[in-house]
Amino acid sequence: MGRTTNDVEVDQQSVAGDGGGTPQLVRRRLYVSVTVKFVVAQLLAAGWLGVSVWLSLPWVRELAAAITIAPAVLVVCLVAYLPGWLVAFLAASLLLDRQPPLRRTHPTAPVTVLIAARNEAERIQETISYIARQDYPGPIEVLVVDNGSTDGTRAVAEAYGAATGQPVRCISEPRPGKSHALNTGLAAVGTELVITLDADTLLHPRAVRQLVARLLSAPPDVQAVAGSVLVRNSRDSLWTRMQEWDYYFLGIASVKRMQGLYQGTLVAQGAFSLYRTEAVAEA
Repeated sequence: MGRTTNDVEVDQQSVAGDGGGTPQLVRRRLYVSVTVKFVVAQLLAAGWLGVSVWLSLPWVRELAAAITIAPAVLVVCLVAYLPGWLVAFLAASLLLDRQPPLRRTHPTAPVTVLIAARNEAERIQETISYIARQDYPGPIEVLVVDNGSTDGTRAVAEAYGAATGQPVRCISEPRPGKSHALNTGLAAVGTELVITLDADTLLHPRAVRQLVARLLSAPPDVQAVAGSVLVRNSRDSLWTRMQEWDYYFLGIASVKRMQGLYQGTLVAQGAFSLYRTEAVAEA
């Protein structure tokens, strides 16, 4: 949905506002184009592949003696060469990735946090409480879409919002399915920016401010910013640790960053991401 913020020329110093009227000195650094970064990463990955091939020659010969040369080369390519090249390219890309500095560190644009909830009465109050603790200086509205809950999720959300003063608006979508709930909620969003948040996701106090700051500091054709999501119970068991490594460290912190660097981000995860409302509606 538009290019990422990596392809922004930063080669001088300039004074920029932070959204609150305070000038800031933004230190700029040498600009290296995305194309150059891609070529450099490919060359480093190719170098790693060459070393891998050289080191694997004894293995290939021994395997070829057992299954002939063509199947041996195919097996080694699939087991070692191809994964090794992909990992080397990913690692090189991450080393070259440098996000430009934020030009607006304290934006005040109104934001709607859209939550699709089904039978989340036990968790929705905690989720809203973390939204209420945000250090975001602008207005935040919470829009909860009750997706056919049978445990009083909507009543809990409305009661908590009324008791704490956090603006909470609830609407209903009886058709089962998160996509129905999000589409219904999107039609009810009245702000230019919208954040999708899972009903069991807890926000860091600076999460909304930094997410909005990144979008508003980006070129105007950037339409979304994917948030960073951690697994809350990652230390409970081996399975949860594996989920954290797979979902966060590999899927978000590594692969998504690489995709963003080359302006090819495939998805912004629904658990926590920011969008320009109009762009999502058009899509």
